[in-house]
Amino acid sequence: MTETPEARLKRMQMRASRRGIKEMDIILGRYAQDRLAGMDAEALDLFDALLWENDQDLYPWVSGQAEPPERFAALLHDIATHAGAR
Repeated sequence: MTETPEARLKRMQMRASRRGIKEMDIILGRYAQDRLAGMDAEALDLFDALLWENDQDLYPWVSGQAEPPERFAALLHDIATHAGAR
């Protein structure tokens, strides 16, 4: 059975908000809340793939402490910029 678009957005919002590391809960949760509904299918696929990454990798990428994989670089820059705007 395939996931409805509404269920996918809800699942992704939940995964973004309940990461395990509080900093990532806040950063990804707020980003998802503000941006998911406006993303196209390609951007949603990329964000969904990012949600499968470990927080121990994600936080250094978002905070600029480590170089992210090329496929996530633009998305992580947008997430970091969004987090800094708050």
